[in-house]
Amino acid sequence: MLRNFNDQPCSERVIVALDCPHAQALNLARQLAGYASWVKVGMTLYYEAGPAIVKELKALGFKVFLDLKMHDIPHQVEGGALSAAQTGADMLTFHCLGGKTMLEAACRGLEQAHELDANIMCASLGITILTSHSQADLEQIGLTGSVSTRVSALAQLACDAGLTGVVASPFEAQQLRSELGEEAFIVTPGIRLHAAQNDDQKRIATPRMAFEAGASHIVVGRPITQAENPVSAFKNICVDI
Repeated sequence: MLRNFNDQPCSERVIVALDCPHAQALNLARQLAGYASWVKVGMTLYYEAGPAIVKELKALGFKVFLDLKMHDIPHQVEGGALSAAQTGADMLTFHCLGGKTMLEAACRGLEQAHELDANIMCASLGITILTSHSQADLEQIGLTGSVSTRVSALAQLACDAGLTGVVASPFEAQQLRSELGEEAFIVTPGIRLHAAQNDDQKRIATPRMAFEAGASHIVVGRPITQAENPVSAFKNICVDI
């Protein structure tokens, strides 16, 4: 049966980014428990708290998007994927710029984790072009072509390697949905409640804009975590959608 993300409730499609210190992250998670279904653990939190943070958040009832953006030689990424999946993470990320061989190694690591424990079912996402990058940034690091062209090519590489989806900005979501099909995870960070409020992000959109473009999930950090009332902020996003 085909996966239909549009049939899922909002709470299943909004990922709250806990990009903050350990104690603050747990405080936010306890407030959001029972409302949000997903939280994101990135480098800020993971490097302080270590793998145990995934288990702590799972114990609170969350699905965990472990966003470590692995990018290394295939052998290291295969082992990293295996170890990360065994923490209980539900999503992992790998830089598409690492190449197809590396991405295939990531898939092997996840397959090994599942063979060792059939309960491990971890989605694998390829990082295309970061939402903080502009056309000028791509040219500076030697990538030719438009941002959308690079995103499309990297996304196809991820799917050819066996990953279940990609991370891209909301600007590319509609194009990617058309190219990758209905079942692909298309996770979009760079979400702001107002399109002009960009902080350090450059390719941004509102929650509604991202979903209408074809995102399966959106990642929302500061608009929720820095709000006076994070639960109200989360609910308001769901109402807007």
